Amino acid sequence: MSNESETEADAETADEEEHAEGLQKGDVVKLAYTARTVDGGQLVDTTDEEVAEDDGIDTEQQEFGPRTIVLGENHIFPDVEQDVYGKEVGDEGTVTVAAADAFGEYDEEEVRTVSKDKIPEDDRYPGAHVDIEGEHGHVETIIGGRARVDFNHPLAGEDVEYDYEILEEVTDREEKAQGIIQMMLDMELDVWFETDTVEEEQLVESEDDEEEDEESEPEYETVEVEKETLYIEATPQLTMNQQWMMGKQQIAQQLTQLLDIDRIIVQEEIGGGGMGMPGMMGGMGGAGGADIEEALEDADVDAEEIVEEIEGAEE
Repeated sequence: MSNESETEADAETADEEEHAEGLQKGDVVKLAYTARTVDGGQLVDTTDEEVAEDDGIDTEQQEFGPRTIVLGENHIFPDVEQDVYGKEVGDEGTVTVAAADAFGEYDEEEVRTVSKDKIPEDDRYPGAHVDIEGEHGHVETIIGGRARVDFNHPLAGEDVEYDYEILEEVTDREEKAQGIIQMMLDMELDVWFETDTVEEEQLVESEDDEEEDEESEPEYETVEVEKETLYIEATPQLTMNQQWMMGKQQIAQQLTQLLDIDRIIVQEEIGGGGMGMPGMMGGMGGAGGADIEEALEDADVDAEEIVEEIEGAEE
């Protein structure tokens, strides 16, 4: 290896070691940031309520505050994330994200003419935001029975400048869980962790398996195993949350991976201080749902006695 190659290799190693000392993939951090277009300074996003107010944003319609992200999970633009790697709490940075890596380059072919009948009557005016056949766009002009609609992202073609500050590294498990849920669902929920001992059916492995008849029934045994569980308290807001309703399984899978747990149980309290009815979300290890009978057993309630009482009352 030449001296020049050795120098380059040493530089790369030193750079890797320098980065390894700071924040890395998988770390959970709280960021404060403001992003604006490079040309024109249009506000793209901010965690600062005062900045939003100064730009005429209706701050009553949304929550502001530091954003919790997991590095390496594409919760922010990759260029910004790369700049965070190797830094420490308290560090600041400014990153310019090229249009192609932000909201895409502007594509003239995405400006198309459609029948105005595809647009609701109330939205038939220039500037209206419309959804047509699964695509979102804004109306440019309407002439006769035709409408010119731009399906590019409103910020397509714009380079974006991010100013950020690393406020905190989140290490507490419950705070991590709350921050990730807040990022995914835009809502705060009570969470807690427990290690539960549960019974599972496991296949009994025999040394003579190869010699046994292939048609013989597999043998199972009941064993007790420990499950690291994240409990989430259900609320009416969670029940009605569109992101939760449409993607709870995917959200649960992400949480189990990011928090290194076995399962998630969403627990709803029935009545005033009554028992909690758990509804389990699948995760790593194939966690399944806890049915009503299991819930009654956990609460030491005899289901047959309840049925008899109900039938007696009806008579």
